[in-house]
Amino acid sequence: MAFCADRITVTKTLADLIEDVLPQTQCTKCGYAACRPYAEAIAIGAADINQCPPGGIEGVRRLAAVTGRAVIPINPVNGIERPRPVAYIDEELCIGCTLCIQACPVDAIVGAAKQMHTVVPSLCTGCDLCVAPCPVDCIVMYPVTEDLTGWDAWSQQQADAARARHDLRSARLLRERDENDARLAAKAVAKMRDVTAEATNTPEQLAEKERKRAIIAAAIERARLKALPSAE
Repeated sequence: MAFCADRITVTKTLADLIEDVLPQTQCTKCGYAACRPYAEAIAIGAADINQCPPGGIEGVRRLAAVTGRAVIPINPVNGIERPRPVAYIDEELCIGCTLCIQACPVDAIVGAAKQMHTVVPSLCTGCDLCVAPCPVDCIVMYPVTEDLTGWDAWSQQQADAARARHDLRSARLLRERDENDARLAAKAVAKMRDVTAEATNTPEQLAEKERKRAIIAAAIERARLKALPSAE
């Protein structure tokens, strides 16, 4: 990062530049969990530039321009270039299980447990990820761009908005996980305190007390190790 008197200039990595030209549908069709991991894989040569069907052949051209690689056809293993679809939930069949909400990578589905869910069409990236988890098959994908496919069916503004929603969702899920881990750790410490304070009048009671303490201590240690930063 270079600092100037009137502005800050940030130098982007190759992975950053690659991610910038991906459509940000977060569909996982590339074989990676999201657009960012795919960008990182391309940057280190672990993935090819033709694994993103939502970007289509225009997406391959954009990736080729960034990476200097040759333009090649979309790999059919990852899917085909197609008109952009939007998810639709049949409200009469929806049972409110929330599995589709959990699966949506960009928070395009609204609803609550045991209540009807619905898709916000303007937010849906057409990733298909909500379809498979639905236990009552009430979600279908409808094409909404007629014959337009790839980047002709998806604007940079839509991509930027989807990326922002995905990043916000990821940050929220991480925060919620950390908060839940903290609550569980606090409960474990309180339980250890209660068990330690238990009266033991016989060898059997003492042995049972130590057994409980060992179980709780192991759980606390697992939580501690889980909280350690990754070695990567």
